[in-house]
Amino acid sequence: MAGRIRDEDIALVRERTAIADVISETVTLKSAGGGNLKGLCPFHDEKTPSFTVSPARNVYFCHGCGKGGDAITFLIDADHLTFVESVERLAGRAGIQLRYEEQPGGRPSGPRQQPGQRQRLVAAHADAAEFYRAQLITPGARAAREFLAQRGFGREHAEAYGCGFAPEGWDPLTRHLRQKGYSADELVTAGLSRPARSGSLIDRFRRRLLWPIKDISGDVIGFGARKLFDDDDGPKYLNTPETPLYKKSHVLYGIDQAKRDIARESRAVIVEGYTDVMACHLAGVPTAVATCGTAFGEDHIKVLRRLLMDANDLGGEIIFTFDGDAAGQKAAMRAFSDDQRFVAQTFIAVSPNGMDPCELRLNRGDLAVRDLVGAREPMIAFALRSIMNQYDLDTVEGRVAALRSTAPLVAQIKDRSMRPGYTRKLADDLGMEMAEVEHAVRRAGGSAPDENRRKAGPRPTSAPQLQVEREALKLALQEPVLAGPMFDALDGTHFTDPVHVALRGALADAGGTASAAGGGVVWIEKVRDLCADLGAKALVSELAVEPLRVDRDPDPQYVSVTLARLQSATVTARIADLKSKVQRINPVANKDEYFALFGELLSLEQHARALREQAVGGL
Repeated sequence: MAGRIRDEDIALVRERTAIADVISETVTLKSAGGGNLKGLCPFHDEKTPSFTVSPARNVYFCHGCGKGGDAITFLIDADHLTFVESVERLAGRAGIQLRYEEQPGGRPSGPRQQPGQRQRLVAAHADAAEFYRAQLITPGARAAREFLAQRGFGREHAEAYGCGFAPEGWDPLTRHLRQKGYSADELVTAGLSRPARSGSLIDRFRRRLLWPIKDISGDVIGFGARKLFDDDDGPKYLNTPETPLYKKSHVLYGIDQAKRDIARESRAVIVEGYTDVMACHLAGVPTAVATCGTAFGEDHIKVLRRLLMDANDLGGEIIFTFDGDAAGQKAAMRAFSDDQRFVAQTFIAVSPNGMDPCELRLNRGDLAVRDLVGAREPMIAFALRSIMNQYDLDTVEGRVAALRSTAPLVAQIKDRSMRPGYTRKLADDLGMEMAEVEHAVRRAGGSAPDENRRKAGPRPTSAPQLQVEREALKLALQEPVLAGPMFDALDGTHFTDPVHVALRGALADAGGTASAAGGGVVWIEKVRDLCADLGAKALVSELAVEPLRVDRDPDPQYVSVTLARLQSATVTARIADLKSKVQRINPVANKDEYFALFGELLSLEQHARALREQAVGGL
């Protein structure tokens, strides 16, 4: 894998990217005054625009759902890309050649991706997909067209999913791509060609129906090829090998088309094949995806969690579809172990009579496919029933053995509020006393503390003080050159809100406002990246687009007034604390301490008066 993208290249991408141009491709933006733009948020449903874009600072923020950031963040949120994928896409758009660094002590886990290599490999796959699509309408591809037609897919469906055909012959694709300027090394690295025994280069796929496999951003990164002829001695399905682009443990077929529906519906349906994905989409289940030549695993879960925004406070559904035969049930039970890696609820949808979604659509119509998903059963309920079916529940021995096998499953249920209900259900299904089943579940689960329990500290209640703190932080983010040393001279003790304190710390870690040469999106994202606190990270995005509380352009005087108000509250609180201490001290018995505190109190009161004059005099 490639190393880390150089920081200066990332900064250059941020500087050369006009965020309004990027977002305008997804959101209709209108003037909101003060140089800002507004539109309907693409991340949540709303009727009144709350999505704000600041072209001057190249950042955005939604006051409705709290999402915000720069152009890189927008593509991550909108198109569900990784950070590197987002930077690479924007770099290509801006004509920037990215440079990569080796990770210290890092060892590549797969084929090495050279700087600039990805763009070449993606382009080669796009040209290959176009070549294969053109071949599907030739006379030699009749078997491929018949295969699709027999499964209910016409020409328009084949075109929508980019289906193609690898023609007869050893190297027609290789010759086509070489004529377009791709080197032999590039074609082998891409997995499109392979060396023959003779030393020449030949096509990887021959006489097969092909599906282009795309990554989440829509780039073709590989192909899945289905055998059509009896004299083909290869496997039924043949996929692209591992390449710098194609990692089968990460790839989900159909994710490029399903991603927005998955995010919108907070639901993903896992099917087993390419035609199943097509059938589900066409039948009105647009959230279907499939693995490509490998079992559903941990890396696939990471992809879906990102789409589902799978977090502790958000719901969602993962629905696995399996055939009703023994193999399908076995696969479903393997999937149960993955259930605990999701916060979303997981379900099983078992096809009737062993039919997969494609067969179900062909035999019973679109409604049957939708009903299959609609009749889903909770994964835990399916798992419990599957285990209990292995025992003779008419005997005491069978019921005890079934309890021993099922109690750990109930104890593992991640939503603790559901455990009592499934404990009662298990007791009913086994015909055993509730107390006995409860004891078995508690024993299986141990006495681990509730991981969902969180301690929350008190929140400050002074609204005026919080407004002043926000204004000071806005100046540091939006006008760092103006705020400069005046802001840097004030430490975190002048902030009362824990999130504000965390953000003040991130500003210091970024080198202080005086170090921000010109400010802008690079400065804002630098601070945002240094926020360890998630609340502070979100606040950076919010404050970056929030207008300052002044009708004129900010100037040093406004900075001085704001920072004077910020300090005034701290000094006033310190004065109150000292007065309390002075009143409790005996001036005769503790003369030295009394006069020391009294002297500090006089000095603070003088400082407080000066701050009040500074705060008022500037208005």
